[in-house]
Amino acid sequence: MARPYTLHRPLATSGIDYAAALNAEQYAAVASPPGKALVIAGAGSGKTRTLTYRVAWLLDHGVEPRQVLLLTFTNKAAREMVGRVRDLIARDTSDLWAGTFHSVGSRILRRHAELLGFTRSFSILDRDDQKSMISKVVAACAIHTKERQFPKADVLASIFSLIENSGTCLEQIIANSYHQFYDWINQIEQVRLGYIEKKRASNAMDFDDLLVLTVRLFEDRPEVLDIYQKRFRHILVDEYQDTNLVQGRMIDMLAGESNSLMAVGDDAQSIYSWRGADMAHILGFPKHYAGAQVFTIDTNYRSVPELLDLSNASIRANLGRFEKDLRSAREAGGVRPALVALNEPRAQASFVVQRMLEMHDSGVPLAEMAVLYRAHFHSLELQMELTVRQIPFILTSGLRFFEQAHIKDVSAFLRFVTNRRDEESFLRLVMMLPGCGPVAAEKLWREWLNTGWAARDELPIKFSEVMLPFKKVPKKGLKAWQQLCFTLDELAPNGFPAKPAAMIYSVMEGVYKDYLEASFENFESRHSDLDQLSRYSEKFEDIVEFLSQLSLMGSVDGQPGAADNTASEDKVTLSSIHQAKGLEWQVVFVIWLVDGQFPNGRILGSDDQPMLEEERRLFYVAITRAKDHLYLTYPQTNPKSYTGDSSCQPSRFLSDFPPELVEEWNVTSPDPWGEDSPF
Repeated sequence: MARPYTLHRPLATSGIDYAAALNAEQYAAVASPPGKALVIAGAGSGKTRTLTYRVAWLLDHGVEPRQVLLLTFTNKAAREMVGRVRDLIARDTSDLWAGTFHSVGSRILRRHAELLGFTRSFSILDRDDQKSMISKVVAACAIHTKERQFPKADVLASIFSLIENSGTCLEQIIANSYHQFYDWINQIEQVRLGYIEKKRASNAMDFDDLLVLTVRLFEDRPEVLDIYQKRFRHILVDEYQDTNLVQGRMIDMLAGESNSLMAVGDDAQSIYSWRGADMAHILGFPKHYAGAQVFTIDTNYRSVPELLDLSNASIRANLGRFEKDLRSAREAGGVRPALVALNEPRAQASFVVQRMLEMHDSGVPLAEMAVLYRAHFHSLELQMELTVRQIPFILTSGLRFFEQAHIKDVSAFLRFVTNRRDEESFLRLVMMLPGCGPVAAEKLWREWLNTGWAARDELPIKFSEVMLPFKKVPKKGLKAWQQLCFTLDELAPNGFPAKPAAMIYSVMEGVYKDYLEASFENFESRHSDLDQLSRYSEKFEDIVEFLSQLSLMGSVDGQPGAADNTASEDKVTLSSIHQAKGLEWQVVFVIWLVDGQFPNGRILGSDDQPMLEEERRLFYVAITRAKDHLYLTYPQTNPKSYTGDSSCQPSRFLSDFPPELVEEWNVTSPDPWGEDSPF
């Protein structure tokens, strides 16, 4: 009979007083016994601190570093946490695996690639590699695209990624998000299968494969899964509310029946369903893992109580959530969040900038101020106002408005009609034609020069009369070329350029709308950008003046106006709410709080309750970024759209909390848009 012998964990050796270093809520989670545990960590409650101390606690109580797996959504977060652990307990953590799901999947696949038909030296395709390979597959499939636009490689890559990460079939994804390609479903599936085969033939994987193939490896080879289940006895997951179907399956398989799993996240900050994140993982955790402990950390160290009262009230309208109320560890600030209605979008921008300058004069650095919005195009008026007033800013939601590809595309039509010697604009617009690359575009440019019209002061009576007979038009793009020529006619009726707004409308309706939808996976937001550009253009009668203004607003080095030459890092932040998650500022402005803009109009039109709740969580994320001051603003009218001035209804989210939680401001101005206005 074998003699029983038990190995005991050594006592903590670092000397850390965990109970003193953490608050009671954090300590309860950090010091919890092995098993399945969910930690609901509210905004500003010290989530990273809790995870860091949990890893330190495990290592301090006899767990070997090689037995710990820390899964995060950025490698930076993993490095920071492991670095803090080393500082706490001064131990070698080189055997601890910490990183993104993709990086961990890559490490596993490198060891077992042969079992999936790859070699260990497989290549990992970045987005450009992926697009290039998909383009080759499309060409090899010989798909006839003369009659209508086939989706570009970038759009196809997004469709394929959504299939893998959400487990949704192609037909459903097309119906939900890409209905303009419904007639292409069979060809898209043909390309998808060809792309999978080409990756295998090239011994290459894309980023989705790093997750999908890891899960497949575990499913097909139980002996491989057993290796990693026995190694990783303690699994910790950051931002659990953002996990998708494949990531959830990967976690579930590694945790198995006996391993410890601590998932940390905040259901109230689940805002990424559009890229496959499944909130059901965090909401269903206690049921999925029977007997799991649930810890709530709701002491907030970021915001004053007045802001937390508002954020707590705003999220209560959601049905799908864990019950919790954030409590501030700070003293009351004495200032309620401001609710500010403005006449129209330009007044909104003027108000925001004026308040920024006033707060800066009172000692608040520009770097401690941020403007948050639902969609990138909401920042247009603000970018212009900041530029005119020479206030430095950084833009995290994308390129500056006038530097974006679709804005430049439409501008190219206007520039060419106005200046027929503008080679760059001509090349840009003709390369939108199917089958027209740089070489073909150069040939068309030479044909244009040979007509002699480029050197003349007057415009041709009709561009179509001059350009339709061109011999160098690629056959694949012939129909699109004809439409392009007729569109140019519309831009300059009777030989004179039309008004800028009319020109933009003609470009969109004539040729660019189809190109936009086929070329960009986020075409709807880009269409909104162009609507905004059209509204901005309506205050210009002269196309030359309008184009001059675009040039001034655009900036090669990404710096606005007089801020170009400053080395100062004291800059205002403009950001979409999605990209502001995890960040904080003393002063936050949330703009465009209008039904149809925030929440998004498509969601309101579909009566999709889960998506409406996600929009409300997005609003919650926005207001919990503020530490001291919060301004909620909205325009009451949206002027000069194609259908005329439209009235705006305040966002329904502004009705989710008692009115006494905010201070309403009544903003007046004698004549803000008079002769001296920059607008």
